[in-house]
Amino acid sequence: MKIGVIGAGVVGVSAALALAKRGHEVTVFDREGVAAGASRGNAGAFAFAEIIPLATPGVMRKAPFWLFDPNGPLTIPPAYMLRIAPWLFSFWQASLPGRYRAAVAAQSALMAHSAAALERLVAVHGLQDMLRREGQLQLYEGEKEFSRSLREWEERRGAGVEFTLLESRGAIAEIQPGVAERFTHGGFTPGWVNVTDPALWVERLAEEFTRAGGRIERADIRAIAASPSEARITGPEGDWRFERVVLAAGAFSGRLSRQLGLRLPLETERGYNTTLPAGAFDLRTHVTFSGHGFVVSRIGEGIRVGGGVELGGLHLPPRMGRAEALLTKAAAFLPGLKTGGGTQWMGFRPSMPDSLPVISAAPHNPAVVLAFGHGHLGLTQSAGTAELVADIVENRPPAIDITPYRASRF
Repeated sequence: MKIGVIGAGVVGVSAALALAKRGHEVTVFDREGVAAGASRGNAGAFAFAEIIPLATPGVMRKAPFWLFDPNGPLTIPPAYMLRIAPWLFSFWQASLPGRYRAAVAAQSALMAHSAAALERLVAVHGLQDMLRREGQLQLYEGEKEFSRSLREWEERRGAGVEFTLLESRGAIAEIQPGVAERFTHGGFTPGWVNVTDPALWVERLAEEFTRAGGRIERADIRAIAASPSEARITGPEGDWRFERVVLAAGAFSGRLSRQLGLRLPLETERGYNTTLPAGAFDLRTHVTFSGHGFVVSRIGEGIRVGGGVELGGLHLPPRMGRAEALLTKAAAFLPGLKTGGGTQWMGFRPSMPDSLPVISAAPHNPAVVLAFGHGHLGLTQSAGTAELVADIVENRPPAIDITPYRASRF
């Protein structure tokens, strides 16, 4: 089958590789090239333990405070507040107890499938040397914050996630020395996996894809149209026709999906980070500061400090003070951290209000398969999404029930 894939991030390249390995003729299109966006600047985590959606019951009670803390874990720039109001309504609906429980179940299923798919991908392509299996440490300031987290840890236990809860500074220091004394409790997830460098990971997958006969084109796809039997995509560089097209353009998928008659609540999480050079800190595991919404991870020989959720769309100018604020906090929380010589970054992550991606054939346009909206879990769910996309393209029963991820849920 002749297939086009729009988007050369981790989801698009992973899907293209899965399709090429099944014998299809596949071409990937991206306006900037391989791993040019969020797939380059993320924290490098396969976060299979993160089954809890952003929209938790009661979360909207915190909404009035978002505007007043521009450097908080979840913020909305005032200039974007009216624009995002419809998405926030869907977010509130997703936080209702019944919808929340359904989202946790769907996220758990996709995580389990993606974890198994990653191991299959690693084994087939010999990628073991690109993974770090060092676990993840979540830290809490005091008994009260730790107690509030226990419900989520029980949700993880129910999903089969292995972890150990830590209730002393000594237990924390055994896993990660050098943490500030204000962090008294934690949770350690030993099965957590990180990639050595997310950009190099996607570039390696792209190499495997071209080795399998795939092609990568630098092209800004601006139009898409479909009939039951084919899809046509168009850009300044030309016009192409395929039997199937996979739309995996991340936060930029909205414009093209609207041309198919879809009005999906796709928003943009703007992620910020700073990557510090080698020797910045003796980091032994992926560290998450839960109450502050950011992480510290190893990337190559350096250290990356970043995270948080800024819902601000694609067009507002970046606010790099957010990256600086995260770095300042990290220096206080890890007193030995050397903060000089870092490189700042901001990228766009595609966010759905229920924290679940869209993985399905486009309603009324089965020649187009949708694969976007993974939020900050694109790397995590990429291998699993790739297998599901390949099944949908081939009209095979997917390995898991994809009903929770269908575009028609909205």
